[in-house]
Amino acid sequence: MEEQIQSVSKVIDVLVEFSVSYGFQILGALLFLFVGLKLAGWTGRKTASMATGKAIDPSLARFIGNIVKLVIVAFVAVITLGNFGVSTAPLIALAGASAFGATLAMQGPLSNYGAGFAILMGRQFAAGNSITIGKVSGIVQEITLAATVLTGEDGERITIPNKEIVGQVIVNSKDNRIVETRIAIGYGEDAGAAIDALRAALSGDDAVTDAPSPQIGIHDFTYGGVILGLRYWVPGNHYFQNRYRVNLALFDALKDAGITLLPGAGMAMPAPELSADGEQV
Repeated sequence: MEEQIQSVSKVIDVLVEFSVSYGFQILGALLFLFVGLKLAGWTGRKTASMATGKAIDPSLARFIGNIVKLVIVAFVAVITLGNFGVSTAPLIALAGASAFGATLAMQGPLSNYGAGFAILMGRQFAAGNSITIGKVSGIVQEITLAATVLTGEDGERITIPNKEIVGQVIVNSKDNRIVETRIAIGYGEDAGAAIDALRAALSGDDAVTDAPSPQIGIHDFTYGGVILGLRYWVPGNHYFQNRYRVNLALFDALKDAGITLLPGAGMAMPAPELSADGEQV
């Protein structure tokens, strides 16, 4: 019994000695860690807020704020481990080796992050813009490091990996999107009267923008008639609804003006396909 009491007494003495020798050091390290984490979060938010105030894209501002926060957290973690007497050199070497292995294992996701960083820094488009990438069109809702999220005209959510965007031709229409239409009429029709009727129809539609103003003229010539070309801009979030409604208004305007379409020609003829040297094929 006395031996057990002596053993417990020795343990208590060791704990008391340890607490006296290292207690304040441990408390100081924990306090430093707590304050450092709070400071990192505050600095990250403040940096993002300042970047937003400088008219930087919100997605890029948040990214910059997160980078600043992570850097501060890394410094705080290294200093805290040093206060506990832990040598950080082996940990840094291990982190480097782990990062190299993770890079090889996550080439796909990391390529998305690299492309996302390029998109955020390049600022080719921003949230709220109407863009077209390949055959995909929509309104930009969010730009993250991994992917860009669009909202289609029917409300569908379109998520595009960022690596699929970099290197593609991006058409940024901002708030509006261009509509290009071809209308073929016969040689016997009055092209000037047809252009005036089409211009009046476009000017009477509230969805068609005034800046830039619609463009109408003789686009090309074909067998038995001429092809009138129209270029006008409508809100990108209701592109097809506006286009179909305006097409009907254009058709009615030509009919009221007594203009007859070229037999066998469609209302919206595609532009002629051109070869690499610019010749029609």
